[in-house]
Amino acid sequence: MGGFLRRSAIGTGASLAAFAFGCTSLRADDAPASCTKEDFESVVEQAAGSLRDLNAQNRPQFQEKLRQLKEKRHWNHDEFMDKAKPFVKDDKMAVYDKTTDELLSAISSMGQEGAAADTPDCTRMVELRARMKLLVDTQSAKWNYMFQKLDGELAN
Repeated sequence: MGGFLRRSAIGTGASLAAFAFGCTSLRADDAPASCTKEDFESVVEQAAGSLRDLNAQNRPQFQEKLRQLKEKRHWNHDEFMDKAKPFVKDDKMAVYDKTTDELLSAISSMGQEGAAADTPDCTRMVELRARMKLLVDTQSAKWNYMFQKLDGELAN
């Protein structure tokens, strides 16, 4: 479950502090009265689907814009491989990636614990949903940031 989710998010500025702040509004009464192991698995699968959709929607557009920049700058293949790096990896993206890795680790652990528990803790499922949302939001913000950088370069 966690490995698939991790593969869905990779390649794609929320922070854990934002998560911690956002979770202060989580209350025990936000949790459903009862939940099942399948509910935990479903939460993870829904987020994995959202990440797949996000990547499927953005990756082709981003690759096309990179191709346009390559043509605009008349870069050969080797130049392109070198000069395109800042559009897919920089310090800000490293923060997105670190946040993503931390969220994926926590989500994987929470999902496995929830699915393995004899009596699932429905409050933990609320926390799991919040982290899943933050994960999707983090990846969306990363895509937006990457597109802004690339669009700015294409406009020059």
